[in-house]
Amino acid sequence: MVNVDVTPLPGIGTRHDFVSRAGRRIGVITYRDGRQELIVSREDDPDACTASIPLTVEEAGALANLLGAPQLVAQLREENDGLSGVHTRQLPLMHGSPYDGRTLGDTQLRTRTAVSVVAVVRAGTVHPSPRPDFTLGGGDALITVGTSEGLSKAADVLERG
Repeated sequence: MVNVDVTPLPGIGTRHDFVSRAGRRIGVITYRDGRQELIVSREDDPDACTASIPLTVEEAGALANLLGAPQLVAQLREENDGLSGVHTRQLPLMHGSPYDGRTLGDTQLRTRTAVSVVAVVRAGTVHPSPRPDFTLGGGDALITVGTSEGLSKAADVLERG
């Protein structure tokens, strides 16, 4: 288990960070105005920043999805290991998709492909068991379960409509 340190930065915001196995301190500074910055520093001196990358809200969300959704998919795959014919896949909802800004129910994924959406990851936040009225947005990652054929069809539906 990774221990995350939370450090208040008076007048600035909050820093959340942890020490990686390689001995680097990796973290995020969330400023009071909502801006975020990815930082890397030495384990022995958290104030000695060796890298700093400012992130827009969209970039922070994309990074969170890149890091969070695969973890959820891996966990579901592990739990379903040994169940023949059951597959888990992360399907991205691209900006400009026919379903960007529409509800999950509008996709009719379950009816059209026999695929279930078990969660939606948005900006690093997992929305488990989304209801049909859940509004999808470009950049979302849909965590899905179904057959290989159904998952391929679902990817096509999300991309083309």
